[in-house]
Amino acid sequence: MKYALYLGCTIQSDQYGFEASVRETLPKLDVELVDMEDTSCCGFPALSSVSVTGWHYLSARNLAITEKMGLDVLPLCNGCHLSFIETIHALEEDPRLKEIVNRNLEKEGLRYEGTAKVVHLIEVLHDAVGKEGISEKVKKRLEGVKLAAHPGCHAIRPSDLQKVDDAENPQKLDTLIKALGAETFDYPEKIDCCGSQLAVSSGRSTLRIAGEKLQAVQSYGFEGLVTTCPFCFKMYDSRQRAIRGAMRDRSIEVPVFYYTQILGLALGSSPEKLGLQMNQSPVDDIVNKILGDD
Repeated sequence: MKYALYLGCTIQSDQYGFEASVRETLPKLDVELVDMEDTSCCGFPALSSVSVTGWHYLSARNLAITEKMGLDVLPLCNGCHLSFIETIHALEEDPRLKEIVNRNLEKEGLRYEGTAKVVHLIEVLHDAVGKEGISEKVKKRLEGVKLAAHPGCHAIRPSDLQKVDDAENPQKLDTLIKALGAETFDYPEKIDCCGSQLAVSSGRSTLRIAGEKLQAVQSYGFEGLVTTCPFCFKMYDSRQRAIRGAMRDRSIEVPVFYYTQILGLALGSSPEKLGLQMNQSPVDDIVNKILGDD
């Protein structure tokens, strides 16, 4: 298993814990990550609302770099993943757009052919490595830890363009959590949006949407929330203080993790190597519970 690693903008600008945990854990599962050079923004979400052609050009540019490497691409961000998927669809449906994009790519000695596959982190872990492949390498099982799965919108919608998981009943992240020995179960708000895309136009509405999700997670007895989306993680992890204010609920205290962070703990990695010191939600107690006497 060997993939071109596309980090995108958000992860390189402030989600360092996600990158650290991915680089720490995937090689332990025999997944080789190859850094891409000369990449650019995928165009989502800023450029996609200004210039559709410019957006697809930027995504196609990164895909063309991947094709030149002869590898499939693993974008860590749910938004980047969807941007690539939508661009592939658009260029397949519109030969004229593909011609315009390639005309501009030629200036850099690049060409988009559509040969590289775009894979999601959940697909790599669930479909390629597999539950058993993960379980057999677990050194510290997360027995007695109850975690809520949050797949995020862009990993499952629109369902007619991508099949990372079932859009109405996603279970892959749940399976991956259970592979570590932790407990999880379905809950009504599981596929609700985090509200991050409303942040610019309606900040208070965003905080309330996220707050209602965190309140629900607590009410069901979960000890933490797990996701693979940097946009969702930012909302739930770093905005909890603002969420408490917007909701007028000081009881909201939910530890939020990237899946690769709890995976790393189960594989025996130190919290520091997983970037857990950069999480802003209250993760220390649950990390200490998992580590026990270590």
